[in-house]
Amino acid sequence: MSFPWAEQYRPKNPVMRWLDEKLPLPRLAYNAIGAGYPVPRNLNYFWNFGVLAGAALAIQIITGVVLAMHYAADSAVAFDSVEHIMRDINAGWFLRYAHATGASMFFIVVYTHIFRGLYYGSYKAPREMVWLLGVVIFLLMMATAFMGYVLPWGQMSFWGAQVITGFFSAIPIVGENIRIWLLGGYAPDQAALNRFFSLHYLLPFVIAGVIILHIWALHIPGSSNPTGVEVKGEQDTVPFHPYYTAKDGVGVGVFLLVFALILFFAPNYLGHPDNYIPANPLSTPAHIVPEWYFWPFYAILRSFTADFILPAKLWGVLAMFGSILILFFLPWLDKSPVRSSNYRPVYRIFLGILLIDVLVLGWVGGSEATPTYLILGQISAAYYFLHFLVILPIVSALERPRPLPNSITEAVLKGESGSRMSETAVGGEQAAPAE
Repeated sequence: MSFPWAEQYRPKNPVMRWLDEKLPLPRLAYNAIGAGYPVPRNLNYFWNFGVLAGAALAIQIITGVVLAMHYAADSAVAFDSVEHIMRDINAGWFLRYAHATGASMFFIVVYTHIFRGLYYGSYKAPREMVWLLGVVIFLLMMATAFMGYVLPWGQMSFWGAQVITGFFSAIPIVGENIRIWLLGGYAPDQAALNRFFSLHYLLPFVIAGVIILHIWALHIPGSSNPTGVEVKGEQDTVPFHPYYTAKDGVGVGVFLLVFALILFFAPNYLGHPDNYIPANPLSTPAHIVPEWYFWPFYAILRSFTADFILPAKLWGVLAMFGSILILFFLPWLDKSPVRSSNYRPVYRIFLGILLIDVLVLGWVGGSEATPTYLILGQISAAYYFLHFLVILPIVSALERPRPLPNSITEAVLKGESGSRMSETAVGGEQAAPAE
């Protein structure tokens, strides 16, 4: 992104000037997070969640590396090695709980970050690549979290791996071979544990690399903002530092406070008690359930109970992966020229319904598969796909959005409701007149 009004970095200290000439790290930091990176002046606290996601990833990598020094990826002693960490290693209980709680906090932050993108249209041009890389990060997070859940080698770890990898066998012709390749055998055992541990250790660094690409892609068009109006000039921006570093600092402080409260007072609240029982291949738990952040997708997975052309099991697998892959096509499914839901009253209503629908899917996914919950899950799963494939394209084509402000500055200084409105919306298409 080219900002002609952005100040060029010129180190004053001779040492920094020499370093900048040989290895331009000072210039990179200045342009990425310093006063050299202008940011829209009207960002609210929803824009803190990108930084919070980075902080959560840092916590996971640091605690994970230390835990790996004491963990044994051996099916005979994996459960005991986790107990050894909890009971015998100095601050081992803290590291283990921080890592487990940190995974939940990471998903809470990322889900909020995704919702912000949906509400403010952050997936629209010219930021499609930012959105697509974000979905890639989400997929990598899910893979990493699933493999990490297997590592304690408790009852829910073992049977979760057995059930989830078993769904790959539903794929015609190659499915069973894929499952055997993933597990290194016909059932979760030593080979599977070794593979999952290796990938669980590796993937966070892959996520960090994709996050760098994500930020790089963001810096080309610049940050979006609550109005959805593009930056018009210097008056619409403020330097990232010190304004948003201070604001992000407040967000990180609140995040760490909530994290500490859960870590010290309810570290097992978001986990499953069966995982404190050693894995037993001969004893199936009464209710097999993944971690809470997978519940909506698990509800979609088990919503298919009857064969129709294809086996029900295959339909469930396709629907589960499709519920995530559909996000890749979101920039092209929503054709409205207006980004922010603040100016799209009809879309905002359906987005609220989608949020409730996802919460219902989560509730169903964490509950037993009784007929009532199955029917509720089927209705919620159907609405999920209906929203993206039918409702969103129709609403974006027929909705009459409110007129947009002429600029970010006008919206900030006069208030969005009282500002003088532009007659044209983003993209040059005429917006509806104010009623």
